[in-house]
Amino acid sequence: MSDSASQKPDTEVSGIRLKRELSLLNGVTIIVGTIIGSGIFLTPKGVLESSGESVGISIVIWIICGVISLLGALCYAELGTTITRSGGDYAYIKEAFGDIPGFLQLWVNIIIIRPTAQAIVSLTFAYYALQPLFPTCSPPQLAVQLLAGLCITLLTWVNLMKVRWAARIQDVFTAAKLLALTLIIVTGAVLLGMGKVENFEDLFASKPIGASDVSLALYSGLFAYVGWNFLNLVTEELVDPGKNLPRAIYISVSIVTVVYVLSNVAYFTVLRPVEILESNAVAVTFADRIYGHFAWILPAFVSLSCFGGVNGLLFTSGRLNFVGAREGQLPPILAMIHVIRMTPVPAILFTSFLSLIMLLLPDMATLVNYVSFVQWLSVGASIVAMLWLRRNRPHIRRPIKLPLVIPITFLLVCAFLLIVPLIAKPKEMGIGLAIVLSGIPVYLVGVVWQSKPRTFVRFYDSLMKSCQRLMYVSSD
Repeated sequence: MSDSASQKPDTEVSGIRLKRELSLLNGVTIIVGTIIGSGIFLTPKGVLESSGESVGISIVIWIICGVISLLGALCYAELGTTITRSGGDYAYIKEAFGDIPGFLQLWVNIIIIRPTAQAIVSLTFAYYALQPLFPTCSPPQLAVQLLAGLCITLLTWVNLMKVRWAARIQDVFTAAKLLALTLIIVTGAVLLGMGKVENFEDLFASKPIGASDVSLALYSGLFAYVGWNFLNLVTEELVDPGKNLPRAIYISVSIVTVVYVLSNVAYFTVLRPVEILESNAVAVTFADRIYGHFAWILPAFVSLSCFGGVNGLLFTSGRLNFVGAREGQLPPILAMIHVIRMTPVPAILFTSFLSLIMLLLPDMATLVNYVSFVQWLSVGASIVAMLWLRRNRPHIRRPIKLPLVIPITFLLVCAFLLIVPLIAKPKEMGIGLAIVLSGIPVYLVGVVWQSKPRTFVRFYDSLMKSCQRLMYVSSD
């Protein structure tokens, strides 16, 4: 591929194209809204548990994780302004390493990681939306599944109708979750000002911890920051991406880091470490302790936060399917756009359908755990791609070029995050690798094999044309 190909705007190849409608604010809310899901409200105890139950060490870990995420964000700002196509990790890996590695990254993301993430977050939304109706017990599982399905269906419709609608929903619900966290932070600050500092008196006292504990604490903390690279999936729809992509990334990661650290300080102001470790939903326990009859406010905000998270995931997942099809590695219909609304209807419907199927699975979390290492493998491979492009295509226009120490430092972090689970859970990593490699026969049959039986080709073409007419989509 030539240097100019790397710089080629996304959909210049067709008359019907995705429009650049996402502003800097939209970019910020996509990243912030995707990173901040339910985790900071429910289970910040993973970092605390691996930090020897030390308040001080736990807060330091959250700060370090924010700094590491910012280093990664800086690298992706360079990548996103060098390779200006949408697709994120998939586009970068395919550019540097070729079709098969690119397809394997695409395969595991569109079939497992993203549909299960959308399903899990929608289930969390449904659970906390229904909780006030069942104050003495958990909501019925069927009711939770039905409401989660309704959430996915409603947000799918919004994303099908108009890009601006989806972006506006992301803006509103990101503001809602930041408002909830601001409420927590202000409450903590007021209590600190009133002298409630007993949980900070012996700040760095901890149980004995070793390197493995610190490793797990970092792993847990960095997992909470996942999503800072999602805007790179929709680069082509961002207004003036050369300026707004890096700005959105810097602003978003900085906001999330500050909010995460201050939220944890607020939690520790009200709750002792042992209470946080015993809680299944820290923000809910916090609210019960402080707000009395108004404690329902935070569970409601948790639900709203998850609703916005599902919207962000659907928006970016649809674009990943769209780009994969445009690159010839998924069925061509997934690269088609509604001729009036200019939205990637088939790509969004595909990811939504898979998410609804995932709602029926009994143990999605285990499936996600098997392939969770792909997240850091993909990020690490993208950083290697960045270094490869510097060496082999030095004359590509780079609006941003970082000092070499930044990508190398972050690459070492990615290697660390792959080695830790490999040592701790080799069996799960092996199963996950097998799932990833299962994409190879799919690639050989679906992409490489061109001389398929004529009967199959006629049936397939007829089916695709019918779907195209039904959805009123086109690629030209």
